[in-house]
Order: sequence, then C-alpha cells, then structure tokens
Amino acid sequence: MRRATLAGAALLAGTVTGLAAGPAQAQEYRYWSFWEGKGSSWTYATEGPGTLRPADGTVAGFRFTVSADSAAAGKPRTAPGFDAICHDTPAKEGRKRIGVVVDFGTAADAPGGERPPASRTECAQVSEDASAGEALAAAARPLRYDAGALLCAVAGYPKAGCAERVNDSKGARSAGSPAPGAAADGGDGGPSAGLFGGIAVLVVLGAAAGWQLRRRRG
Repeated sequence: MRRATLAGAALLAGTVTGLAAGPAQAQEYRYWSFWEGKGSSWTYATEGPGTLRPADGTVAGFRFTVSADSAAAGKPRTAPGFDAICHDTPAKEGRKRIGVVVDFGTAADAPGGERPPASRTECAQVSEDASAGEALAAAARPLRYDAGALLCAVAGYPKAGCAERVNDSKGARSAGSPAPGAAADGGDGGPSAGLFGGIAVLVVLGAAAGWQLRRRRG
C-alpha cells in the first residue's frame, strides 16, 4: 500500500514538472520550498520530502517563498544546526531525531492581509524509516493540503490559498526559466538533475502525509 501510494505520487509530481517546464515565460509562484541541511548551509532538496528519509542527526528545512524556479527560492534563514535544535531531546532506541526548521518567509512574500509568523524549529522524534514529510507532520501541525495533495500551509500558514501564481514585480526573467517544479540549471544551489523541485516535491509530501494519517487511523 505504501509503495503504491508513493509511486503514484511520484508519477503525479513528474507530470507537474513536465507541464511547468513548458511555458517560455517564467511565472512566479507563492509556495513552500523544501531544503536539506548540509553542514552549516542549506541545499535545495533533489528528492521530495515524501520519499527522502533523513538519517538520525540531520535537518530538514521548509521556507515559504515566492519564486519562478528553485535556484531563486529563498532559503531558510535559520542555520541547520542539529545540536542546537535537538539538544533537549535524548536519543531513543528504535527512533530517530530530525531537526525541522520552518521559515514562514517575509512580509513581502505573504499573501494579502496576512503576516508571517516568526520562524520556528522543532526536534521531531520519529520512526527509523520515517520520511522528511512525516517529520514535518510531527513538528508543525496543522498542515493543510488541497484536493490534489499539494502542501498549502504549515502550522496553519497561510490561512488560505495554495501555490498561487503571483505578478512578477522583480523584473522579467530570461525566457525558458523553469517554474517551481522544473529542474533548475544547477546554479545558486538549485538541483540540476533532481527528481523534484519547488511545487512538484510538495505533491509527494501531501501523499505521504495522507498515507501516514490512514496508517494511524487503521
């Protein structure tokens, strides 16, 4: 059941990626981006949080941002320091600890009428085979998804909307730039051959969270 769910979500995410890469003119979106902590810096994830299974002692980051591609997405502004995040959570047999950083973005990127909460960090202690998506669900409820299992809100933010297109007020971008869901060219920390990017990775996150909820209810 689990493999079928994730495989279906991966296929859907691949479809979104292909569609997003088609338009010649870049379009900006307001969405949640996904990052991996690498030492003291962040790297845009090249795998969706629904399939990425971080090891004990690692950090996953989520940033609410406005961008047209993964290379331009804003990184979490809190350093990915596992020891600082999880120092009060002792290790437990059969479980792993994942540091979770949630950056709600800037006022400029917020939807109209909303103000972003302060960034937060949580230490998620989850099962040894848990995904980054499950760690987020453990650390930052409530999460909100749309009918297509796309992540729309983390810890209740934003209150409405889901990955909307926004006007590009930062100047025109070069023709052919990928939307958040297409692979970036590798510059500025974006993935060059990642399975998922931008909005597309969040489809997998939504599917994983849905599966987790059904498993717990069962």
